[in-house]
This record gives sequence, structure tokens and C-alpha cells, in this order.
Amino acid sequence: MTNELKERLINLANKYETNDFLKADPSQFLYWYDLEGDGPVAVEVASFIAAMLAFGSRKQFIPKIQEILTLADSFNANKRGQTPQSIVNWLLAGASTFPYGPQKFYRFYSYDDMHVFFGELADIVKKYRSLGQAVQKKMQGGTDPTEGTDPLNNSKNPAEYLSSLFPKSKIVPKGKNSANKRIHMFLRWMVRQNSPVDIGIWTWVKPASLIIPLDVHVMQEAIGLGLLPEKATASHKTSCALTAAMEEVFPGDPARADFALFGLGVDDKI
Repeated sequence: MTNELKERLINLANKYETNDFLKADPSQFLYWYDLEGDGPVAVEVASFIAAMLAFGSRKQFIPKIQEILTLADSFNANKRGQTPQSIVNWLLAGASTFPYGPQKFYRFYSYDDMHVFFGELADIVKKYRSLGQAVQKKMQGGTDPTEGTDPLNNSKNPAEYLSSLFPKSKIVPKGKNSANKRIHMFLRWMVRQNSPVDIGIWTWVKPASLIIPLDVHVMQEAIGLGLLPEKATASHKTSCALTAAMEEVFPGDPARADFALFGLGVDDKI
């Protein structure tokens, strides 16, 4: 890779990794709840719901995410004396204000599919107290907070461990060979610190272990810049290859390249 290309990627990351990035991006939902006022569990859960629905058209999925979080907030507003963790209370109450039925809520997923997802999220919070603690225990080799004495290897990517917590949910990607963009995007949000976008509350995972969320924009720009071969497909192998190349540009933080490539891809479409 040439020095000119490295410099261009760094400049692009600097250009796009700003507060303005949040305005039209699903990462805006990282800040729907307040870490201090609502608690990190509420932030985790809201962010994970947002990440799992973040595919297709932004004009379509962002209102769907807002609909869910607004329902949760309205439920909590009617329950005086409850803690401020609106989304957590709502989930633990069975997401009762969210409709049931086989009709589609968003794209391939029905209202009933969403309830399965909400139910598994609630079970995780009940058992492990947070999504982060659940992943941490999985990475230690335990299935229960009292189990798992193996030391945590924070050089591992948590994606597979995270997916394994949702055996029934259709909405949570699980393919070992697929790019699993939504999972890796959520992990970028949770792990990267000192960012105006990513919230970085999973401090026990190293940013160096992250894999770039590979979507259409990122892949097209990576191919156009010669970072990936022209016939590359959206797969786990391709994501890892691009991540390895970006480690050369952003040592210890290769996922930062997501801002450079995604931002460039979006600008190219304007």
C-alpha cells in the first residue's frame, strides 16, 4: 500500500468520524439513553436493537428503531417509581406494548420474530445483568456468571460469542462464513473509545480485535481503491482481509477505516 493511499484513508477517517456522522446513521441510537442517568445496560440494549435493524434503506429502518424505543419510553412513563432504564423495564415486562402477529414489522421479520428477539434479550439481562457481561462470560468459557474460570482472551473478536447468545432469534446474524456486518458494527460501537461516534463501554475488548463492518459502500470503495480484488464477495474472509490491510493504516484500531470507506461511499452516491 502506498503512503499516499494511507494518508488519504487517514484524512477520510478524520473527515467522517465526527459528531455530524451521527445525524443520519444508526449510531445515533447509542445516545438515545444516557450512560449515567439510564445506565449502560439500557444503552447496550437500545444500541443492539438498532444494530440488528440497521439494514436496507435508512429512511425505512431508522423510523422502525425509533418506533421501538418510543414504545419502551412510553411504557416506562406510565410506570411511576421504576428505575430510569426504560428499554430494560420494557423488555423485562415482555415488551407488552409491542404488537404480536405474523405480519411483517420490517423487511423479512414479523412482529412475532421481534418478540422472540426481545425475549432472548430479556433473558440475557435477567441471567447476566447485561449484554456485555454475557459476552464476557462466554469468552471466558462459562455459561453462567458463577462459571468460567478461564482467563479472558481480549484479543479474540467477540462476534461469535455474541451471536451464540441468540439461538432462536432470526434477526441476529449467525453465519460463520458471512460478513455479519450488523454484529461487527455493534461491536465497533461498544469497543472503540475516544470517538465522537463510538461509545466504547466494553473496555475489556481490544479495538485491535475488531473486524470492519463490511457493507455495500465499504466494499465498493475498498475495491475501487485496490484494497480488495474486483471479484471479492461480502464474506467473513473478505472482512478479515480488509481488516488486516487496514491494520497497516490504523495500527491497533483497524475498524476506524469503516468511517473512511463508508463515508467516501456515501459521498460518492450524493
